[in-house]
Amino acid sequence: MSAALPLCIIGAGAIGMRHVEVASASPDVTISAIVEPHAPRRAELAAQGLPMVASLAEVPEGTRAAIIASPTNDHFATALACLERGWHVLVEKPITTTPGEARRLEAEAKARGLHLITGHHRRCHPYTQQARAALGTLGRLVGLSGHWSLRKHNTYYDVEWRRSPGAGPVMTNLCHEADLLAFLLGPITEVTALTSNTVRGHVIEDTAALAFRFESGVLGSYFVSDAGASPWSFEASSSENPDIAGSGQDYLRFTGTEGALEFPSLTRWGASAPGEVEWRKPLARTPGPETPRIDPLAEQLRRFAALCAGGTDNVLCTAAEGRAALEVTLATLLSARESRPVAPGEVPDDFRGH
Repeated sequence: MSAALPLCIIGAGAIGMRHVEVASASPDVTISAIVEPHAPRRAELAAQGLPMVASLAEVPEGTRAAIIASPTNDHFATALACLERGWHVLVEKPITTTPGEARRLEAEAKARGLHLITGHHRRCHPYTQQARAALGTLGRLVGLSGHWSLRKHNTYYDVEWRRSPGAGPVMTNLCHEADLLAFLLGPITEVTALTSNTVRGHVIEDTAALAFRFESGVLGSYFVSDAGASPWSFEASSSENPDIAGSGQDYLRFTGTEGALEFPSLTRWGASAPGEVEWRKPLARTPGPETPRIDPLAEQLRRFAALCAGGTDNVLCTAAEGRAALEVTLATLLSARESRPVAPGEVPDDFRGH
């Protein structure tokens, strides 16, 4: 077994502390330092015995990797500084604020022979990987429909930055879905979107309706809102986040020429009799398999440590794939602003969504 990977965690907010929790319990890594520039927060955590430092300059020698869980606007500068130190990097989503920044990081990591992974951890769920195989049983894929709607509590928006451009559900939540759909179905090549802020009245959107075109020819429709209450979202379906109530309800549906698949339960609808699958014959429902529930952040960390130790991986989100998810997310906002379909590849390198 390889020696534990010494890494630092940058940012001690909510997601940063989830990484601290996971890393502390992992046999695959050791925490060399937790970087937190805010002095009161740093002192609070140091009093709990955590190895707190104020800046990257104070991270001990021998550190080989970093998890970046600071605000998105800091991702580029922080990731670049880590790569320049020769560290492998796992950066929370979105990878950066602009496609140009993401490309710069990709080039830096490649030039230095370092791993740069984007924290789209939903790939690490067993049922996500099983869904890839199950989709192959549906004949030729035709389309998908998705519904992500969780009503965030009113006081969530008391924090000023959560009402600022770039903090709406498209950048905050849809970016996860963009990567998940690409992981399952391949590249998204066109986005058409409508957005609205009429419910909450903030400068940012609270609701969006989208149409996707995939490279394979598959079409998709998607609804996203943080103002509407529903049981349909990845978080509610999977119960992966203890702060969000679970529902156990599927929120994605895939359709093919031979049947359909619900996600994440992996319930399949298919032929009930020999011959052509067509509308005069009822479809047979097959419940999905029992799938072990895991902590996806822990599985992501295990895979990251193995990769840094010289292994290979086909599940973790690469820097290029993280940039692709960012471009789809930004294409959504650009489409809504300009009232036209947008290809992710035409998003300007310096576009931030506003």
